[in-house]
Amino acid sequence: MQHVLVIGAHGQVGSLLTDKLHAASDFTPVALIRKPEQADDFEKKGVEARVASLEDTVESLARHMKGIDAVVFTAGSGGNTGADKTLTIDLDGAVKAMEAANSTGVNRFVLVSALFTGDRDKWPDEMKPYYVAKHYADRMLEQSGLDYTIVRPGTLKNEAGTGKIDTARPGAEPRDVPREDVASVIVEVLGNRTSIGKVIEFSRGETRIADAVAAL
Repeated sequence: MQHVLVIGAHGQVGSLLTDKLHAASDFTPVALIRKPEQADDFEKKGVEARVASLEDTVESLARHMKGIDAVVFTAGSGGNTGADKTLTIDLDGAVKAMEAANSTGVNRFVLVSALFTGDRDKWPDEMKPYYVAKHYADRMLEQSGLDYTIVRPGTLKNEAGTGKIDTARPGAEPRDVPREDVASVIVEVLGNRTSIGKVIEFSRGETRIADAVAAL
C-alpha cells in the first residue's frame, strides 16, 4: 500500500487524482491543502488532509511527508495570479517539495508539468512566465536524484475521461486532454516503476492509458 501525498489536492486535477487513489486498492492518498476549511471536503470521504503553504519553509513541508511513500506535485498558482505567484508556487514551491522529499527519504516524486515545457520555441508569449517556471521545475527534478516521473499533458479540459491518450504524436491536433485522464495517467505511473526517470508528453488519443505507460 503506497501512501501518496497529493500536493494541490484541492485543485481540479488534484481532487480527481485523490478520488481515484482513494478508490484504488493499492494506494492511500493524503491531501496536502492550503486552507484549513478545505479539510472537510476530504475528511468526509475518509481521506486524511494536511494543511501547509508552498510558501512555507522546506522543513515545514518535510514535516507533512511523515509516513509518505510517494509525492505528486499537482499544485499551481492559477490563472488569476501574477508572475510573482507563478514563480513562488509553480517553481519554488515545486523545488521546495523536492528538497523536502529528499530530506525525508521519500524517493518517488511525480510532477505535473505541461506539454511543450521542454521546447522554448513553442511557448506562447502570454504564458511565458508559466512555461519558464515549469521548465526549470522539470529540470530541477531531473537533477534531484529522486525517482521521478514528469507528466506533461496538453491543454486541460473539464470533460469526462476517455481512458485513452496519445504519447506518440503529442504535437499533432488535438492537443488537449480531459483532466480526468491526467489523473488516470498519474495513478498508472505510480503503479508502474518503468515510468521512473521518464517524461510523458501526451494529449487525447486512442491508446489505452495503461498500454501507453507500459510502452514507455
